[in-house]
Amino acid sequence: MQHRRLGTSAIVVSDICMGTMTFGSQADEAAALRILDRSYDAGINFYDTAEGYPVPPDVKWVGRTEDIVGKWLKTKPRDAIILATKVSGPSHVWFKSPKRHGMTALDRRNIMVAIEDSLTKLGTDYIDLYQTHWPDHDTPYEETMDVLDELVRAGKVRINGCSNETSWGLMKSVAASEKLGAARYQTIQNNFSLNNRRFEDELAQVCRKEGISLIPYSPIAGGVLATKYSNDARPEGARFSNYLAMGGRQEAMARRFVNDKSIASAERFAAIAREHGLDPVTFAVAWSKQHDFVASTIVGVSREDQLDPIFAAADLVLPESAMKAVNKVSREIMYPMG
Repeated sequence: MQHRRLGTSAIVVSDICMGTMTFGSQADEAAALRILDRSYDAGINFYDTAEGYPVPPDVKWVGRTEDIVGKWLKTKPRDAIILATKVSGPSHVWFKSPKRHGMTALDRRNIMVAIEDSLTKLGTDYIDLYQTHWPDHDTPYEETMDVLDELVRAGKVRINGCSNETSWGLMKSVAASEKLGAARYQTIQNNFSLNNRRFEDELAQVCRKEGISLIPYSPIAGGVLATKYSNDARPEGARFSNYLAMGGRQEAMARRFVNDKSIASAERFAAIAREHGLDPVTFAVAWSKQHDFVASTIVGVSREDQLDPIFAAADLVLPESAMKAVNKVSREIMYPMG
């Protein structure tokens, strides 16, 4: 397992991070604990969760993921784990958090309430990486960055990061931190995969110039790059199979991932992977890691048998021929996720 620095901070993490958003919904506690143990044994030291997990967001199980991760954390040396969690952010956008009855703006009160709740659920006195789950472009960045800086100075958080942020928002946060002399975002957690390369358009350059690391999520595009939705397949129990049947926000999200263009590009990427003797999942994770602005790629599973092709990407470097073949597909099927 390779290791990389988060931004310009002192924290160094494995270049694969285990995400936990299905723990407590698709994966029950016993399965989740086994997945976490196997990830630790494979050399992964970086684990990502959120106050609003598991997905899909629902008041009936919100917070269950942090409970499970907290139980597991007690079985490991705390210093051996780099633990990330998130405060929800505003609930009037694409994401609606079931926390605090949807009152989750990134103001002082909400952040302070969220961090104490997460610390309690996780059973720890500090979070290594504390992230804003969704940006709040209506709350002044000075207020958000000031309270996040206070958490760092209090020793409750080591570094801060953001998620699902825009180029404008990321630069606003940097400017606010510089104005205040406050701790800045060291990471950004956004969607990035073979099927969604929009991060490269602008945000990658922001990261390079400002010393901020991407920790991409959904490198397998929710399973689409594993080709499990090809030929109109809807695997039983799969996340997007469920979402497509739910309607509303969940169905709209699934349609972004599962559509004619995304399926076509996934099949071509899978063919490239097989030409190089690789599982499509291994190929997709390795491709995600192989960018200068990426520190660690967040993966997620709901079953143990999904782990091996991910672990196979740990020390894999794709040859230039594979990278060129990928770029050719990306030029011919542009922005398959819109």
